[in-house]
Amino acid sequence: MRKRSFILIVSLALISWGGVTYHLFSQRPLVSRALRPGKLRTQLDQLEQELQAQVAANAELLNNLRHLKDKLNAPDNKTEAVVLGDNPTIAVLLFACNRITVKRPIDQLLKYRPSKERFPLIVSQDCNHAVTANVIKSYGNQLTHIQQPDQSDIPLVGKQKKFKGYYKIARHYGWALNKTFHDFMYDSVIIVEDDLELSPDFFEYFAALHGILRSDPTLFCVSAWNDNGKAGLVADSPELLYRSDFFPGLGWMMTKDIWLELQTKWPATFWDDWIRQPEQRKDRACIRPEISRTKTFGKIGVSNGLFLREA
Repeated sequence: MRKRSFILIVSLALISWGGVTYHLFSQRPLVSRALRPGKLRTQLDQLEQELQAQVAANAELLNNLRHLKDKLNAPDNKTEAVVLGDNPTIAVLLFACNRITVKRPIDQLLKYRPSKERFPLIVSQDCNHAVTANVIKSYGNQLTHIQQPDQSDIPLVGKQKKFKGYYKIARHYGWALNKTFHDFMYDSVIIVEDDLELSPDFFEYFAALHGILRSDPTLFCVSAWNDNGKAGLVADSPELLYRSDFFPGLGWMMTKDIWLELQTKWPATFWDDWIRQPEQRKDRACIRPEISRTKTFGKIGVSNGLFLREA
């Protein structure tokens, strides 16, 4: 009895399963309309064409990128223009007085500068020293020689008399900077003295930092000198730079905008100490290198080694 009941239950289950399966397959379309062979072939052909077009576009893009890379790597590339602000003109203003050894920094400036047009050299001479003037004039059109016209005496009394050289230096500086920015119409200037030696990368250093100086309002100047840059005290890292709240001098770059701030209140004396005052600096910094790009070769003068005595 149990056996017959089991067989009956299994039979009914099989019949039910068969009925359900038949119903499902009888209701399902044999081939989806979207997947009919003709339609599918058309879609595959269209996809193949789109892929071929994309491959061609990618190949063209890759070819353009290769051409751009070759152009950037060419010797006459314009990459430098991006970094250096389209190769701006930066005047070089060399202060001279009565030292015929001014020939030494002039020779180095002419040797190292990459372009006369990009770095025009102006030698500004005080003191009316004829021998020094002849040395400067011997370079012809490689530089512009200007001479401070005001050679009048500066009346001082008492202890101030011994500082006359500082007064003449400040007067010379003010006149020459006005001449450079207003008469020659330059927007930036590198200032050097007649007792400086220069490193071979002197111009490269200032050119690389020119754009930063002009675009960063928190900067006051760029200097080539590290006051603590003696052997044994510096890292062997010529690319290392610092922001300093102290004006270093000894080869430095400023912009016309800074000069417009300073010209109307330019001091009668001790210009380098004056320029370090908070009223002039206004919390702005100067960039200076880890390794100096200049050094002095002359004896100490009236302005902390920056000039020979002009008294």
